[in-house]
Amino acid sequence: MLGRDAIRQQRRDERKTRHGNKLDLSSTPKDTLPYPHRLNFYTVPPKDEVSLEEFEQWAIDRLRVLGEIETCLFRNSTPQETDATLRKLLDKYLPLNSNLSIPESERSNPRRFQGLTNERKRDHYSHFILRLAFARTEDLRRRFTMTEGILFKHRFMTDNTVERAEFMDSLDLNSEAVSDAEKGQLAEELKAVLVSGSKMPAEKARQLFEQEQYLKVEWDRVSDLVESRKVFLRRGYAYVPNSMLLSLVMAEFSKRLDESLIKTARYLPRLDEDDRLIPILNHLSKGFTAPEYTTTTTSLTGEAITAAQIDTLSAHFPLCMKNLHSAVRRDKHLRHFGRLQYGLFLKALGLSIDEALLFWRTAFSKFTDEQFNKEYRYNIRHSYGLQGAGRNYKPLSCQQILMDHPPGSGDNHGCPYRHFSFENLTVAMGRLLGVEERGVVMGVKMDVEAKKYHLACNRVFEHLHEKELKKKEGGARETITHPNEYFDRSWGLKNPKKEVKDEDVAME
Repeated sequence: MLGRDAIRQQRRDERKTRHGNKLDLSSTPKDTLPYPHRLNFYTVPPKDEVSLEEFEQWAIDRLRVLGEIETCLFRNSTPQETDATLRKLLDKYLPLNSNLSIPESERSNPRRFQGLTNERKRDHYSHFILRLAFARTEDLRRRFTMTEGILFKHRFMTDNTVERAEFMDSLDLNSEAVSDAEKGQLAEELKAVLVSGSKMPAEKARQLFEQEQYLKVEWDRVSDLVESRKVFLRRGYAYVPNSMLLSLVMAEFSKRLDESLIKTARYLPRLDEDDRLIPILNHLSKGFTAPEYTTTTTSLTGEAITAAQIDTLSAHFPLCMKNLHSAVRRDKHLRHFGRLQYGLFLKALGLSIDEALLFWRTAFSKFTDEQFNKEYRYNIRHSYGLQGAGRNYKPLSCQQILMDHPPGSGDNHGCPYRHFSFENLTVAMGRLLGVEERGVVMGVKMDVEAKKYHLACNRVFEHLHEKELKKKEGGARETITHPNEYFDRSWGLKNPKKEVKDEDVAME
């Protein structure tokens, strides 16, 4: 029987012959690159230094992808819907191109691979940074392994066939290729398993069998295939066809990652004295991204936003801001944290300091000019960075609204999906948003009971914009995690021809 190295070389030669020169990567200097493959089992920790800014930004970008995977699972999204969502998110936050994206004529030049190296470095480092954040508890480790597994599976299934096979050859999966002679000896048994396991006609199974190559692995490495009777067992080994290798690869990926996370957890106490990393890791381990929101213009339609437009624009507000707007119109006042939450939101819409002062002065009509100037004017200017230390405050994200300063009696700030009773939430959705359909309300109740408050908000958004979303976004959905992002998407969907605002949502 051929040795393992000889078998691998034979496979490479067969693939080159089968695919022709078009996909021949022999001229690629892969072996000299730090990341020769698009796929990665993350077995080697990174060693180079990175800045704190890169450390946090790369991790948050990956966390956004993993958070969306969790959301897809909670939504019971179909595999097609999940793949569509992941394609969109990965292009935006974690692009990872193949070696074949480099023209064949330029593959011998290592400089042409610098872009791929940078992408793969970002992917590599962000994975290990999140390991530090998610290794601390069993629940976090479970979530991390599950979401990373789905991400790896998506990349594995979308990878180029030749490059995927070369990646497989680089793994030490402790498997043995089944020779043609052994395959012939077990032909009837292997064909019978193909028929029963895949429920395909015997003739089609015979044709597939002729094309299949098999690996022999210990049966407990592919227990899911054994349980579903999709592989032939003999003397403690499972005969796995190449078409089912994903199961073996995924089992190995999850096993190695689980073991690595446990090892990482043992080293975490050594980081406790690093006051630079611990706050970042604590923030990341919450598992929910908190994007900062900035705008590059201050208009929606080419004209500056005015205080007089706020009532009209409130049609596009999320429930938290709709509730604050309703409260200030009703009570002619908002307490401190309500003013802070709502004022920074309006600031990010593009409301200038002069228009903000006009809005709040008009809204607080039960106060005299002297009272307003004495008690509120300074704080409004302070939030714009015009008083005090001159800090330019950013609008609060969903996470900050959920986690910081819970509302007390007489307060109106916070997240209604978290801080309202379900009865009051139902009334607020009907009165402020016009959402009364039983299916939507019960879906929100399910989200709230599961503490998926951002998902409840997204469910309402998708209900209110159902027609526009079908036209514009198809099956791909990206979870909203910021009130101003909610407004921008609502405005853009309802006013596709008017939208000229150029927003840029950056991560903290």
